Amino acid sequence: MIINPLIWLVFFGLGWSKVFNNPMARTIFGGVDYLTFLAPGIFAMTIFNQSFVSGVSVIWDKQFGFLKEVLVAPASRKETILGRLAGDSLLTTVQGLIILLLTFLLAENLKISGIIPALLIGFLLAIAFSGFGTSLALKMESMEGFQMIMMVLMLPLTFLSGAIYPIEAMPSWMKALAYINPLTYAVDGARYYLVGANVTKFSITIDWAVLSLLAVVLVSLAMVEFEKATID
Repeated sequence: MIINPLIWLVFFGLGWSKVFNNPMARTIFGGVDYLTFLAPGIFAMTIFNQSFVSGVSVIWDKQFGFLKEVLVAPASRKETILGRLAGDSLLTTVQGLIILLLTFLLAENLKISGIIPALLIGFLLAIAFSGFGTSLALKMESMEGFQMIMMVLMLPLTFLSGAIYPIEAMPSWMKALAYINPLTYAVDGARYYLVGANVTKFSITIDWAVLSLLAVVLVSLAMVEFEKATID
């Protein structure tokens, strides 16, 4: 959980920060150094990756029979999966906090006051993609198939989020995809609180609205899918 984001921060962030260490290049990143620009993106990327991966545990539960015991329990299925998603999302947000605190050791201009609101943005992102990952895992039988879908989706969504380079630098067709990418709004919101409005693309109100709507829709989908789930 810690090593992969640190690889991005140290080997990618520190390396490219030297390349972009001039006033002209800083204008591309809203007037801040590249590592400061990258840090909120790595924070959001960490939460996104970990929350998506939480769906793997559902497949494990299916394969080892634990999910069958949960499904026959007298408790409400919707409440059960909601509790699981909330627990997974809280754990994932704590993991994001660890990475965020480590980035303060490397990046120069991050705002300590932005940690709490950025974590709230991260929690919305986590519960949304935990719901999506769980819904997907409930329809799958093999770990390999789920991992293949993860590989196909995670990298494109990350590169299209503006986490690594500004959306303004993308070609037109890529910008259109970035605007419909949910991760874009989490990165943008985290940047607003941790760096400032000068490096954001959207209004913070739009970021909150999109992530809140996404969380409600994907958690509701997971609850419906869990309600219909059966174990052969």
